[in-house]
Amino acid sequence: MARPVTMFTGQWADLPLDELAAKCSDFGYDGLELACWGDHFEVDKALAEDDYCAKKRELLEKHDMQVFAISSHLVGQAVLDNIDARHQAILPPHIWGDGDPAGVNARAAEDMIGAARAAQKLGVSVVNGFTGSSIWHLLYSFPPVTPEMIDDGFKLLAERWNPILDVFGECGVKFALEVHPTEIAFDIVTAQRALDALGNREEFGFNFDPSHLLWQGVDPVEFIRAFPDRIYHVHMKDAIVTLDGRSGILSSHLNFGEAGRGWDFRSLGRGGVNFEEIIRELNRINYNGPLSVEWEDCGMDRDQGAAEACDFVKTIDFQPSQVAFDAAFDKDEQ
Repeated sequence: MARPVTMFTGQWADLPLDELAAKCSDFGYDGLELACWGDHFEVDKALAEDDYCAKKRELLEKHDMQVFAISSHLVGQAVLDNIDARHQAILPPHIWGDGDPAGVNARAAEDMIGAARAAQKLGVSVVNGFTGSSIWHLLYSFPPVTPEMIDDGFKLLAERWNPILDVFGECGVKFALEVHPTEIAFDIVTAQRALDALGNREEFGFNFDPSHLLWQGVDPVEFIRAFPDRIYHVHMKDAIVTLDGRSGILSSHLNFGEAGRGWDFRSLGRGGVNFEEIIRELNRINYNGPLSVEWEDCGMDRDQGAAEACDFVKTIDFQPSQVAFDAAFDKDEQ
């Protein structure tokens, strides 16, 4: 059986979940990966209302939609980040509060604990999300960055996330970090450092997303090979590098979609990600979870793109062979 194809709802939070579920069902999706913002999945209501999760499932089932994961990227970002005015735009009011950084960090951590409990109530075993990073601003080592400064960032990861992950363990739920610029883990080396900092505990793994690796020059397939037992969820998302001698890989403070950027996101199959090799490697590690489309393309109508992306994933996905292609020539079997 082919893996289920789902849609991550984060970029569609302007639509009510009922409307989006109907739309994605028409596009051909098997389910939704519910973002913990908009009305798609609200952690506080899931914990406070006895029938909240049951009603969400009823809504999805009405449209023949499944759910395998929820995603708390925005709140998760505030757990480790150095909080500033930018965060108010992405955080719900009850997390932002008065904007005091220490209070925001603490409330975000409590909400992530709540996300584990809400996922358990909903009956899903994965929460995708971000961790944030207290050291992302130290990426370029000038003024000089000491090794101790970076070490302190990973120590803070352990200090703040181990108590969260303890509750994930109690709930039987995994946290899948989307390895991504601005996170404590943004490539293979830093992903390994994050695992080391957390003692390789099983509750912590990765939401594999090739688009964020490609433009850095990291082969997404190598990421799967590096962490075959830690791929807890998969995003299908494409990107393209557009360096032309004038553009830079750091994107020149230009917003997504603007001319002159050195890279950008693209609808699936229209960028540079080699999904063929990704599917083969996912087969090799026996990943049987959903393939969740995260659709972003500033230059394309999203309804057209989302429908096209669903077809693309269903076409590119395939089961591994259960027999060697040359078995018919094995003399020992004759």
